[in-house]
Amino acid sequence: MSSQPEYILEQKLVEQLQQLGHKKVTIRSEADLIRNLKTQLEVHNKKTFSEKEFEKILNHLSKGNVFEKAKTLRDKFHFIKDDGTSEWIEFISQDHWCQNQFQVTNQVAQEGNFKNRYDVTILINGLPLVQIELKRRGLEMKEAFNQINRYHHQSFNSGSGLFSYVQLFIISNGVNTKYYSNNAKQTFKQTFFWSDEHNNNITQLDHFAPAFLEPCHIAKMITKYIVLNETNKILMVLRPYQYYAVEKIVDRVRNTDKNGFVWHTTGSGKTLTSFKASQILKEIPKVEKVVFVVDRKDLDYQTQKEFDAFEKGSVDATENTAHLVKQLSDDTKLIVTTLQKLNTAITKEKHGNKIDKLKDKKVVFIFDECHRSQFGDTHQNIKKYFKNAQMIGFTGTPISEVNSIGKIDGAPATTNRLFEDCLHKYVITDAIRDDNVLKFSVEYVGRYKEKEGSNTYIDTDVEAIDTQELLESPKRLEKIADYLIEEYGRKTHNGTFNAMFCVSSIDVLQKYYDLFQKKKEESKHNLKIATIFSYGTNEESKDATGIYEEPELGMVAEPQAQYGDSHSRNVLERYIGHYNEMFGTNFTTKDSQSFYNYYNDIAKKVRSKEIDLIIVVNMFLTGFDSPQLNTLFVDKNLKYHGLIQAFSRTNRLLGEKKSQGNIVCFRNLKSATDDAVTLFSNKEAIQEIIILPIEDYIELFNSALSSLKIVAPEIDSVNSYQTDEEKFEFITAFREVMRVLNVLKSFADFDFNKLEMTEYEFDGYKSKYLDIWKETKPQGGEGKASILDDVDFELELIHRDEINVSYILSLLANLTDSNLKGDKLEKKKKEIRDILSGDAKLRSKKELIEKFIEENLPHISDGDNVNEEFEKYWNKEKNSAFEKIATEESLNKDRFRDAIDDFLFTSKTPKISDTLKLLEIKPKLTERNNIGRRIIQKVQDFVEVFIDGVAS
Repeated sequence: MSSQPEYILEQKLVEQLQQLGHKKVTIRSEADLIRNLKTQLEVHNKKTFSEKEFEKILNHLSKGNVFEKAKTLRDKFHFIKDDGTSEWIEFISQDHWCQNQFQVTNQVAQEGNFKNRYDVTILINGLPLVQIELKRRGLEMKEAFNQINRYHHQSFNSGSGLFSYVQLFIISNGVNTKYYSNNAKQTFKQTFFWSDEHNNNITQLDHFAPAFLEPCHIAKMITKYIVLNETNKILMVLRPYQYYAVEKIVDRVRNTDKNGFVWHTTGSGKTLTSFKASQILKEIPKVEKVVFVVDRKDLDYQTQKEFDAFEKGSVDATENTAHLVKQLSDDTKLIVTTLQKLNTAITKEKHGNKIDKLKDKKVVFIFDECHRSQFGDTHQNIKKYFKNAQMIGFTGTPISEVNSIGKIDGAPATTNRLFEDCLHKYVITDAIRDDNVLKFSVEYVGRYKEKEGSNTYIDTDVEAIDTQELLESPKRLEKIADYLIEEYGRKTHNGTFNAMFCVSSIDVLQKYYDLFQKKKEESKHNLKIATIFSYGTNEESKDATGIYEEPELGMVAEPQAQYGDSHSRNVLERYIGHYNEMFGTNFTTKDSQSFYNYYNDIAKKVRSKEIDLIIVVNMFLTGFDSPQLNTLFVDKNLKYHGLIQAFSRTNRLLGEKKSQGNIVCFRNLKSATDDAVTLFSNKEAIQEIIILPIEDYIELFNSALSSLKIVAPEIDSVNSYQTDEEKFEFITAFREVMRVLNVLKSFADFDFNKLEMTEYEFDGYKSKYLDIWKETKPQGGEGKASILDDVDFELELIHRDEINVSYILSLLANLTDSNLKGDKLEKKKKEIRDILSGDAKLRSKKELIEKFIEENLPHISDGDNVNEEFEKYWNKEKNSAFEKIATEESLNKDRFRDAIDDFLFTSKTPKISDTLKLLEIKPKLTERNNIGRRIIQKVQDFVEVFIDGVAS
């Protein structure tokens, strides 16, 4: 296939970048890069360096990983010149970002484990800070992303490691263009389109270049809008809507005294936006202090970590108001505090006297989640105390007159009334379109029937008579508990993700929790279930005959705990006891700090998927982020911002398998959902936010299947493919079938019989798909470049977590005990072979397991002995494979064993230079690279076959 279109795209881009102000420079090798770096640093610093002086600079620049180099880039460097005098130089001007030296080059070759040639590079002061990879039209951009990932492993850090200074990557196929920060841990989901201020994406490369790659703008993005996250040691770049919001806030504070708010949908990264704004605002001379205000219950462990990652030591997580007063009275510029402590500091006389000096100073308050009712009171108190306070609010669900529940001076308390103008808007439809959050799949489970024979029908009497008595009847609650247990695996992809269940009151929560506990003791499920609530609250009226909407329900924020109610507190104490037993902890409600620690621990365990299901009334329904959570079961009335906030717990991005947030409603919230979507975007947006019904996905599946059948009419058609292009067409066609099937499988009504393809046929195509994947895995030696090199096979859509070696051994144990003979035995063996062929992670072990089935299994009479016999067999085969590699490659066995251990510990691909140290005989210079690559591949294959996925 001709690479001409890619070459033309590259040439045109280089020409365009020159017109924008980047000077063209020819750099073909690292030596050229280093020579040019010396010249450019001399120009930028208006100095000249001797070779010896420049060597000191280069040594300094060579140290560290990507994160450390990002810091080096932003710091000045001090060294002693040849004449003994002291010198400081900078690598990039951050305050005057336009005053740097901008160059563009293309086709720079770098050689590490492999030789790579990079498409287009933007150099600032001689350092490669922006790397652009191009693909021809029609190819998925994910391939360019995968290519850059390959460069991370193969060559970026080679030589002096100057390509580790890259801050931003750009990937484009001409029609679509995205950018992202240099962070090898992220997935393709963390790549972004650039847009204009009104969220219109700029996707064409020739439009993207002047908007994003113009010298002043790209330098501003690097110096001002990349955040160095200290906790995770990664670079994070702001998305366009975050950039525009920060610019608007800074302009507002710099040039006016007016308040303002930013409406950015839940899940769009408000913490990063607001914190970046805080960092820039604190540098404005007339701003005395910036105070970042969050609700006490939102300042959990995760949030503290995030804030501390952006600004070390800014968070005060103690209950002590005195510490806040000290920060307000000393020279601390940026303070992170809670609403509750701020209120105490400015309303209690003993504190107020200490911070009097701030009364007439310009203090900027930034409110996170400013849709909460509590902000009204604090807002008024701040206005009374600080005469020059300027308030900026962030919300994903602003309060309008339609959904307001409070009053200010007799008028409805709305976000506009509190914070004046909306400075920037990025609503849920924008976020879904940009793949920044997922759509929702909403299923209503109850007595009403959406269609005949639907699995969402359970006779719960819900819609018949909507009274509290019926809603809380033991019969209804038990049916719902049974339904949830039955559907849990389907919704969470067999526990790949986890779920939340929100209920109407603490009384109802108690009934559900006890039901689940009882069913667990009866071995009806094995889910790890936890719960938390503010004991003493009374969410729904006990004597109501109809549904009582609690005042805080609209807000989804529980009132302060009334510590006098001993009943709910005793209940929670009992449930915390179960939790302590399950996790070996020691939490209690007997003091507020321990209860708060329990809150933090539950949040951590939900995020790390140690908890399968968390049952709540209101807690965690707002402000709680956990990408692992993909399902919300609902048995309570929600509306407006409360509904959107609760649903949004499920729609954070996480890999290909998480294709939507699942919402399962045991009450008919259809009109409430439509009203909420209409309020926060528009009526037409319902189709954009909520995924289509199953019938539409069946149609999409059958359409994708038709495309597959054009490429491969029969399963065996794949066997006749001669070229990579034919295989590529098959991969893309079958991958689309897999993607749609992944969504279909989460519907309660899914059944393969509804599709125009049997499960047997799907498995046949899947087997061929995995054959091609196996072929494309890199082998030792140079190998020719192929269009399949960077294809993403999205294997997580195939791999099922419950299928592993242990699972296969349990099948073999059952087979041993079954006493099957002849055809029936062969049929069972074939089923096991098909499972081995169909799972990507087991495929590498297929031959060895089949050998065990044929040679060893017939001699085992008791299924209980299968595990032990398999372990003996496996260790024997593993030792034999180890000896074979060591002999074939003349490796020192002890060093080889250590290399495998290192690889298992670090998960990093060994370097060729380290690999060559394993050899007993020194190879010829010309053969070193090929031998090194071959050994690396053998180490990786050995680990994949004998260690990955095999319990010791």
